[in-house]
Amino acid sequence: MTRRGFTIVELIITITIMGILLTLAVVNVGSTQMNARDEERKADIEAIASNLEAFYTGGTDGTVNFARYPSLGLIGPASTITTSLRDANIKSFLPPGTTDVTQTFLASTNTGSLPAIQTTAGVLPQPTKDQYVYQPIKSDGTLCASGDVDCRKFNLYYRLEADNTVYKVTSKNQ
Repeated sequence: MTRRGFTIVELIITITIMGILLTLAVVNVGSTQMNARDEERKADIEAIASNLEAFYTGGTDGTVNFARYPSLGLIGPASTITTSLRDANIKSFLPPGTTDVTQTFLASTNTGSLPAIQTTAGVLPQPTKDQYVYQPIKSDGTLCASGDVDCRKFNLYYRLEADNTVYKVTSKNQ
């Protein structure tokens, strides 16, 4: 007896195994992409913090305002950020998959005195996976307004996609 092909049982088993392997591959790719976006967010925040520290030590062109961080006037069109932080790469201010820096790099809207212990739950607005929040703080613990020059520290907030947790990066001069 000569067999000319596969039996129906052999075909069903083969297709089932291929389906399972394909499903595992697709799930793994999605998880890998999410982790890559989270790593990009972390790198962006480190780059932003580095540029803010450079602003602290070097000021801006044509001014003598050293030993301070930019106030909330930094937030705005891309040209404002790159003017204030002259060595900044605008792409660092854009979370993965976004294009409008005015909607992704936001100023904190906390009012009045900030609590002595800053928590990620207390920042307003809460960052999303598509937004970073910048919070410049005066030496007396209040939020730096647009024209203030007494911004002595800052907090940067961001949210990761993998665990949906808000993280905070603080200035070196806390």
